[in-house]
Amino acid sequence: MKKIYVGNLPYRVTKDEFTAFFSSCGTVEDAHLVSDRQTGRAKGFGFVTFDSSDAAQAALKLNGQELQGRAIRIDLARESTSTRG
Repeated sequence: MKKIYVGNLPYRVTKDEFTAFFSSCGTVEDAHLVSDRQTGRAKGFGFVTFDSSDAAQAALKLNGQELQGRAIRIDLARESTSTRG
């Protein structure tokens, strides 16, 4: 698994800051901050996809580290089972 879930994010974190935080773990292929579709406001969580599962495992070790004053929660991302129509 090369994708992680990151929760308890500060609402003001930018995509660049989010990506930079995890770049020490390995090459970040994609960083996605989830926002509300109607308001555009951040929801406080996101996903990071790395180029290797080793990088994702390294990122898991950052669980509980602070990003802009908030202790973030990191876990392996679960595969989505819902379908959107």
